[in-house]
Order: sequence, then C-alpha cells, then structure tokens
Amino acid sequence: MDTRSTRSITNPTPPGAAPAQSDLTADLAAPARIALVGVHGFGAHHLRNLERLGAEGAVELVAVADPNPPAAGALPDTTAVHANLDQLLAGNHHVDVIIVATPIQTHAPLALSVLAAEAHLYLEKPPVASMKDFLRLQEAAGAAGRSVQVGFQSLGSHALAALAKLANGEAADELPTIGTLKGISATGRWVRDRAYYKRSRWAGKRSLDGVDVVDGVATNPLAHAIATALRIAGARHAEDLASVETDLYRANDIEADDTSVIRLRTINGLPITCALTLCATEPVEPYVTLHGTEGTAVFHYTEDRVTVATEDGETTHTFGRDDLTENLLQHLSGGTPLLSPLNHSGAFMRVLEAVRTAEAPALIPTECVEWVGTGDQAHAVIPHIEDILERATRAHATFSELGLPWALPNTTGTEALFSPEPGLDYPATTLRSGSKLETNLSPRPYLHPVSTPAGVVVTDHLASDHVWHLGAGFALQDVNGSNFWGGRSYRRTAGKYLDLKDHGRIEVAGITREEGRTTLDLEWFGADGSLVLQERRTFTRTVSSARTWRLDIQTRLTAVVDVRLGSPGSHGAAGSGYGGFFWRLPVNGSPRVFSSTAEGEPAVHGSVSPWLAWTGEFDGGTATLVFGSPSESEDPWFVRCSGYPAVGSALAWDAAVELAAETSLTRSNTVWISDGTLDPKEIEELVAGR
Repeated sequence: MDTRSTRSITNPTPPGAAPAQSDLTADLAAPARIALVGVHGFGAHHLRNLERLGAEGAVELVAVADPNPPAAGALPDTTAVHANLDQLLAGNHHVDVIIVATPIQTHAPLALSVLAAEAHLYLEKPPVASMKDFLRLQEAAGAAGRSVQVGFQSLGSHALAALAKLANGEAADELPTIGTLKGISATGRWVRDRAYYKRSRWAGKRSLDGVDVVDGVATNPLAHAIATALRIAGARHAEDLASVETDLYRANDIEADDTSVIRLRTINGLPITCALTLCATEPVEPYVTLHGTEGTAVFHYTEDRVTVATEDGETTHTFGRDDLTENLLQHLSGGTPLLSPLNHSGAFMRVLEAVRTAEAPALIPTECVEWVGTGDQAHAVIPHIEDILERATRAHATFSELGLPWALPNTTGTEALFSPEPGLDYPATTLRSGSKLETNLSPRPYLHPVSTPAGVVVTDHLASDHVWHLGAGFALQDVNGSNFWGGRSYRRTAGKYLDLKDHGRIEVAGITREEGRTTLDLEWFGADGSLVLQERRTFTRTVSSARTWRLDIQTRLTAVVDVRLGSPGSHGAAGSGYGGFFWRLPVNGSPRVFSSTAEGEPAVHGSVSPWLAWTGEFDGGTATLVFGSPSESEDPWFVRCSGYPAVGSALAWDAAVELAAETSLTRSNTVWISDGTLDPKEIEELVAGR
C-alpha cells in the first residue's frame, strides 16, 4: 500500500509565463519520490547526490533498476531493487521523477517508457543517439505533458549568466569586458587507457548490434565542452546552427572517434570550434574560450572558474552551481525554469547527428602515436597534441586543414605549386589558396609545406602564437586602411594594436604553369570589398645541387586606385616594419641567424644586407635557408628568432610607400633551401651565381 503524503507537483510553466520562484521543501508536504535506472558508472554519482538530497528531506529514493544490483548497504532499506525498468514501473511505486543513467543506446527506449508511465524524466547526456530518436522523444514529452531535464551538469553553473554578458560585450560581476565577441572555442585534453574501452561492450562503439551508440569523444566524454559552448553562443535548437563540420580520428582500437575537431557556425555567423582528444600527454580540465576584440574569457566548466585576460591583466572569479536534480524538482514544484531542458538540446543533437552520419573516424598511423604505460593501463599519446588543439581553436581550423602528417589530406584549395618534371624527385611544394580561412586571418594564397630535397619541412602555418602567419608568401598589414596580413592592426592614433574589422582578402584570379615556373594572377580586395591592387606573383624553381634548390618569388603589384602601402612601422611601431615577403619557419633547435655583416637576431633585425641565412635542427634533420634580398630595393630584414621563427623583407619598414593608380611596384626575392649546414663561403657562392 502506498502511504506517501499528498501534495501537488505541477506541470512545467507554459512558454512565456513568469515562473514562480519557490523552495522545493516549502512547497512540498512530503519529499519527491525518485527512481534511478542505472546505479553504476555515472549512476553512482546520482546515488550519492540522492543520498544528500534525502538527508535534506527533499527526496525519497523509492526504487532502483539495474541488472547488476548495487552492493549491500548502498541503498536505503526502504528502496526497492529491480532488474530493469519494466519491473520498476510494474511495482506501482508512484514515482514522480525517474533518473535514467544507463548506456547511450538504451536512452531512447527507456526514456519513452518513462514518459509513457507519466513520470517526469532526468536523462543523462547525450540524451539519445540519433536526431530521429530526439524528435520522437520531444513528441512523447509534449504528448505526456511531462518535463525532461538532460544531464549536462555544466549548464547549472552560475558562470553562464556572467559569460552571456561578456558575450554581449558587457562587463559581468567582477569580470571586465572582452569587447565584441569574435568566436568561441572549446578545448578538451583528457587521457583514456585501454581499460576504459574494455569496461563495457558499448564503449568506443559507433553502433552495437545494429543500434546507434555514437560513443565518441565529442558526443560522450567531452560532450559537455560542446554543450557549454553552444549554450554560451545562444544556440539551443538545431536551426540555430547554420553549419556543422566534423573531422574525426582515432588512435585507439575502437570504432568511434577519440580525437576530433567539430566546427560550427551559428545563424548569426559566430564561429565555434571544438578541438577534443582523449590522447593527451596528461589530463587537463576542459575549458571553453570566448575570443573578444579586447581580451579572452576562459571558462573551466568543471570548476565553475572564469579567467578574463585583457591588456590590463587577468581577473579570475569562481562561481557557484545549481544541481540539475534540484532544479528539476524546483521546476516541478514552483515553476523554476529548467536549466537543461530537452528542447534546448537540439543544437547539440545536430552535432551528434553529424558525427553519427559522418564517415568512420580515420585511423591515425601507428608511427604517429606513442603509447605510455603497459597492459590495460597503457594510453595513446599523439605527439604535440596540445599545440595542435591550440592551433585548431585559434584558427578555427580542422586537423586536415592544419596539414598534419596523420590527418586526411585537405583537397580543397591545395595543389602542387609546380608541374612534375621528369627526373626531378623533390618533395612537392604545396600552394594553398587560403580561401577558406577565417576573415580575421586575411585569407590569401601561400606556400606550405616547402621542403628541402631530403624532405625536411621548413615552413609553418597557422601557428598557435600567430595563427595568421601563413607559410611563405607576400602580405601587407595596411593598404589604404585594410589589413591583408591578418590579426590586429597597429594604429598610430592609438599607439597600440587594435582588433578591427578591417581585414581584406587576396584571391586567385588565374594560374599558368610551364616547366619550373608558376604564375599567379591575384586580386586584392579591401575590407569594404573594393579592388585595390592587382598582383602577378611568379614562382621559379631551379636545382642548385643534390642538396639545394632555389625558389625565386617575384611580386609585381599594380594599383587599381591610389594606394598607400604601410606597416606597423610606418604607423610608429619601432622595429615592427614587417610586411611584404614573409617566411614563417617551424620551431627548430639550435637556430643560427646571420648575414654577410652580422650575427644573431638583434644584429640582423632591421639591417640591410645582400643575404640572410638561417640554420637549425628541424623535424627530420638539419636545414639551411638563405634569403636573398630584392634586387629592386634595399629593404631591411625583419627577423624573429627568440619569440617565434620568421624572416621577412620589409617593404615599408618605417615609412609608407605611395603607389598611384595604374602604376606598379616589383620585388624579387630568392630563397635557397638546403639540407645540412651551409657556411658563409658556400652561401656567398650561391648568391654570387644569382
């Protein structure tokens, strides 16, 4: 016989109605009757939480269901134990709320059974394993008039209200503004060993016995990262997302992904990039980053901690959190809005559906994976994965677009720079159009990778320190006020770099090839879309010796209108006259940079000399690059070694260059790319033969 006290638990507040704010224990004459399906795994967390709530008089755990009963003493003596949900429902326990914390593939049928029994539902994440099941569940909840809370615990954080203000360009609590929101990223670096994937039949599966599971890094272990980023972006429903792209990989012997990029764009154009792995060197608490024009806000959502970094320094604030079970009960008793309602999981389910229907994750080659530990405690580590995730989130780029050695080849906007030559067995130099880059990177064509004859890569792109540094190319930070370099713009009036919406783009209008020579016809479009420059850029390849080849790059700029070609240096930033020819190197050991007259970064930076050389220990071996100055002008060298590795020939070092409409400017740079080390005498011989 049911001896519970009589009280009323209402249906959810109708949309648009002002919910009453009231305390559960004040509104209920007796504790809410709760049942838990699944007592192991995350179900054990629910058991502990229900024990806490029971001690406060808020709930009574009347029944549990699990084919593997909990240990003796784990439950109150009055709690009934069943083998499955059907038996629990047949037990006539008069349950108010049923919590489902079971394997992913069981969520849909169990949730539908709960709603059919007219109980309210707390459903662990991910809610279900397909969009079809999500729509069925939404329909069932509506028909039953019952509430469904989804277990994205991070959505109970009080930090979300502050982050919403920051996303709108406002200050929040003790946190300063970060300016206009440019994008959001989520980063997850966890470690999972072999035992993790052996804990159950469904672990790491895309499907099991013909039923969808979708147990990948983005949809289960680090699903909170995506759900939290979506909530901050205001994307709750599937239609709030304009696009969803996936780039899925696995290092472990599983079906699902363990290392992935999920790239999203909202209908308002806001980019959201989630870079996630279970193959990190060591585990780090995941975080969501808001990228603003005046700073960043980093939300460590497992700790409810937000750190805002601006030019004035860092400010950190730790927030409280509402428990989702308590929130559900307060919703039922007093109309408090649900923090994670089923209907607000639509955007997340759009992501899950994209993962579910994508091609199977690509296997990362064994030579690109390190294993740490032995036996079932061994875990996969992808070398440099921390920097890789940082690059992906800062550039809003996929692993494929980063050109990683283990990633699928990116066939969009990439092609060999030169046509094949008979008998020439050199690694191909890749021309990238850059057309898919984010606007604030100033999309433009560039070369990467460029290699020595032995295959040592000597360019880098989308580096985490300056994601707008793009291999080998030609760019300017200021052309009539438009930034063709990427990143922030230095302005004399402000005396500092500013994050402006002033980025232009350089588009490929045509390509012609002949043996050893490729010519690009390019168009420079300003931030307002107007054509300001036309360029003819010619690349010529010459074999100097078995270990050295020569790349000549000639740029001829023709002004469409009167233009002013500037740099930070021409705007008053001393020593920062970069712009023009630029070569971003990868990180290398024991770097030596020298010219015919000077040695070391401080001495060669800003100097004028016929050539400048860089020798270092790169991945794959020692290499030397020799840069020949342009024959048309004694442009100073721009050199960075200690902070990041780069060499440029500065077109507008400390003064802008004026170019009248229909007039042209030419710069011809030469680079000798060599395996091993070249001494000054060998370099002089190369340059003399130019």
